[in-house]
Amino acid sequence: MSRTAARARRPGLHPLAYAVALAWCGVPLAALAQSDAPSAWDAPPALRRSPQLQESIPAEVRPQLPVFVSGDSISGQPDVKAVIEGNAELRRGDAVIHADRLEYTVPDDLAKAQGRVRINRAGNTYDGSALELHVDAFEGFFSDAHYRFLQTSAHGDATRVDFLDRDRAVVHNATYTTCQKDDSATWEPDWVLRARTIRLDNEEEVGTAEGAVLEFKGVPVLPVPHISFPLSDKRKSGLLPPTIGLDSRSGMEYIQPYYWNIAPNRDATLRGAIMSKRGIDLGGEFRYLENDYRGLIDANIMPTDTLRDRMRWSYTAQHQGMFSTPLGGVGLNLNLNRVSDDNYWRDFGRAALPLRQRLLPSDMTLSWASGEMSAQLRTLKWQTLQDVTAPIVPPYDRMPQLQWRYTPTSLGGGFDAGVELDTTRFEAARALTGQPNADRSYAMAQISRPFLSPGGFITPRLQLHATQYRFDSPLANGAQSASRTLPTFSLDSGLVFERDTRFLGRDFMQTLEPRAFYTYTPYRDQHLLPVYDTAANDFNFATIYTENAYGGNDRLADNNLLTMGVTTRLLDPATGAEAVRLGIAQRLRFSDQNVTLPGGTPISERLSDVLLGAGINWTPQWGFDSTVQYNPKTRRSIRSTVAARYSPGSYRTISAAYRLQRGTSEQIDVGWQWPLAALWGGEGAGANGPERAKGQGAGRWYTVGRLNYSLQDRKLVDTVVGFEYDSCCWIGRVVLERLQSSVSSSNTRLLFQIEFVGFSRLSLGSSPLDTLKRNVPRYQYLREQVSTPSRFSNYD
Repeated sequence: MSRTAARARRPGLHPLAYAVALAWCGVPLAALAQSDAPSAWDAPPALRRSPQLQESIPAEVRPQLPVFVSGDSISGQPDVKAVIEGNAELRRGDAVIHADRLEYTVPDDLAKAQGRVRINRAGNTYDGSALELHVDAFEGFFSDAHYRFLQTSAHGDATRVDFLDRDRAVVHNATYTTCQKDDSATWEPDWVLRARTIRLDNEEEVGTAEGAVLEFKGVPVLPVPHISFPLSDKRKSGLLPPTIGLDSRSGMEYIQPYYWNIAPNRDATLRGAIMSKRGIDLGGEFRYLENDYRGLIDANIMPTDTLRDRMRWSYTAQHQGMFSTPLGGVGLNLNLNRVSDDNYWRDFGRAALPLRQRLLPSDMTLSWASGEMSAQLRTLKWQTLQDVTAPIVPPYDRMPQLQWRYTPTSLGGGFDAGVELDTTRFEAARALTGQPNADRSYAMAQISRPFLSPGGFITPRLQLHATQYRFDSPLANGAQSASRTLPTFSLDSGLVFERDTRFLGRDFMQTLEPRAFYTYTPYRDQHLLPVYDTAANDFNFATIYTENAYGGNDRLADNNLLTMGVTTRLLDPATGAEAVRLGIAQRLRFSDQNVTLPGGTPISERLSDVLLGAGINWTPQWGFDSTVQYNPKTRRSIRSTVAARYSPGSYRTISAAYRLQRGTSEQIDVGWQWPLAALWGGEGAGANGPERAKGQGAGRWYTVGRLNYSLQDRKLVDTVVGFEYDSCCWIGRVVLERLQSSVSSSNTRLLFQIEFVGFSRLSLGSSPLDTLKRNVPRYQYLREQVSTPSRFSNYD
């Protein structure tokens, strides 16, 4: 029967095909014969939700799905067998089979196809010459197949594909690559995995190759008797690609990591390293995540490091948890960091980030909160890594600290109040600090009454501080205890004026926000009191409107001063986004400030430095921010920070900053990521939206880096300069990193990486991605995954 004749009898389906579909659904053919077929076809369709439109068809729905067949001609026996000749098609759920000829046996649910056979299952496609398949079980084989996967765009060829079930298949004599074929007759993939067998597990989303070799540019680069690789971004256990590199301290280095996907909420990475100049290094990281807590543990051990002729080790552990109890919420936070010796921070540049510092905290906090009250018990112990060329005074340990807070919310009358009690044991090496250790307790109570209106505010506040010290050795005056009680009064006030205006063709709402802040604290002599947790506040717009010039509780500045400032903003009337912000502030001192830190001098200037600030975000592409501390007497800036950013699109960003601290440092910092072709007017417009996951296309070079230059020393302090190349199916990176590790020494590394997109990363040297993300502002990964392809994007 011809295709035209078949469709003339009943729209859309041949009668035999329709019978096959109904038989699969359990409808007897006798019932079909007794029904009023014309009226059934003429009835309007009833609209209902179809499970076939979901990304994954539920398992309970699959047995109910019918089988539809169509073609140029259909013959056979209803409920038994259908033979489709010419443009044959069989469709069931998310699986479609096309072929020149197709036989479908209903009782066995078996499809046999020959000649230009193609399967599309949920967007994954297979093309070949012959197929036998149990459709519902998706069990069978495919000969001379070419396959392509939707999620990774990976594809390859095989002499045979064995479908074990809906989620598993075995591919024989296979190739695998993510390089996309062009129209050239001589096209060859840049990289390809050739394997004796590849096992595909779509449930675990993992592929496993046996007897394989990885080729790059036609050259075998890595024999792999057994390797697994991802079929998506889902985590999986297995060996990760090794790292081979050259480091100025370690020499030739080989690192082999292993990833262990223990559970959906737990995993571990084990690693072993061989360094030609130093020896063997072993380590690992364990991570966990639960509903009420989470954390990680990272540890390393080097039995013998020939660089220092000793054992080297380190560990870092972090834990955050919160539990509900009948008495309130209880939390436990841990941040533990320890290394074997003072030189660890300079010798292990690839260590976990907390271990690259000279001050390593080990902090434990047990907290409790219920209603208006909270309390915490804290212990904090520091490890200070000393450098003989630049020694530092260690901070004080808190062994322990107990704190209690009460913030009533139902005082009435618009009042706000709070009480804080704290007692802490401070300990450190007295030979280095030059101060006695001590127990310090303090109580701080405050009450305020904010008066708020749409056009302004005024807030009077009264505070009372009482502090008690007990020292383990006498002070300079022979006292082994000390106390101090001080009140503080402040009055904060401000107005907000608004008007509609227009600048450079744009409508804005402009604000004018004058602010006045007065504070008074009487003088108490505190020069004999040691300093345990106190330092001078930075002079900026966040601290200029505060009562105390110091952070901490060992100094309460005697203030009698008025801070006045004004800010104006240009706001987008539609979105409220800030386009321009300009501010100025200055302090007027009515009396000298005599309370200082050790070695400091009293402040007698009646007028402070002027603080100037500006921020401009006229368009999303441009950004500018600056803060200047200006001395009117010397007519020079004391500190200045000027920063600008230009980001016209994805993978296109450049930032520059100038930082000056008069007499101490003066630096220029520049960071960038940019397509090379765009520098001389070629292609390179920033990709946005879904294209952001694909870079800007194949065959593009990018330059990336960060330079930190000291104008005072006339030298580069830190240097990170590199190039990236995106070849569609692989990405190459070359990065030169030179970072200052101390006043007189630095560490230089050459980092090289080849990333086979959709397969793995083969790194030579420590990963450049870590370096680029850590050092380059707003760096963007070229293959950032922003969405998962839908099966309907390749719907057949």
